[in-house]
Amino acid sequence: MKATGIVRRIDDLGRVVIPKEIRRTMRIREGDPLEIFVDKEGEVVLKKYSPMTALGDFAAEYAASLSQTLNTTVMITDRDEIIAVSGGSRREYLHRPVGALVERVMEERRTLLKNHPLTERGDDLLSAETEGGALSSFCIAPILPGGDVAGSVIICSGDPKRIMSETERKLAETAASFLGRQLEQ
Repeated sequence: MKATGIVRRIDDLGRVVIPKEIRRTMRIREGDPLEIFVDKEGEVVLKKYSPMTALGDFAAEYAASLSQTLNTTVMITDRDEIIAVSGGSRREYLHRPVGALVERVMEERRTLLKNHPLTERGDDLLSAETEGGALSSFCIAPILPGGDVAGSVIICSGDPKRIMSETERKLAETAASFLGRQLEQ
């Protein structure tokens, strides 16, 4: 069944306004790229474009290698959701929206390393609670191709005895830099 949307007219320059309610729901911000295509039924489709999706399999392999080396969970995100997971429950994390903390790190364009359980309500890594409980330590590095935010690399652990160090910080930054360069090509 088709959902009833909001009707908008095309102006004399061929533009159409995407309603604020839809932009908020789809997390579309000013300046975000949209992919425009026609599907099999002839419908015009606007889809939020993420350059990170082009790296999907590659990002998953990179996450797997990093996870195996560090014996931690590694997640790679685009601006909105987790696109690759290794070392943790794929079902639990994959395609889960990123939380306010990851969004803030990406916007600030700085790496963040923390070694304590997340207890503050607004300081979440993901947008909802995970089944396995709080992550005790993590490192988040933004992916910045050409200076624009494309996503992040997250190295994390639920083991309260696991302490993230400068090694994890440097590896997260290296992974983010490498993925950013791949997006530039």
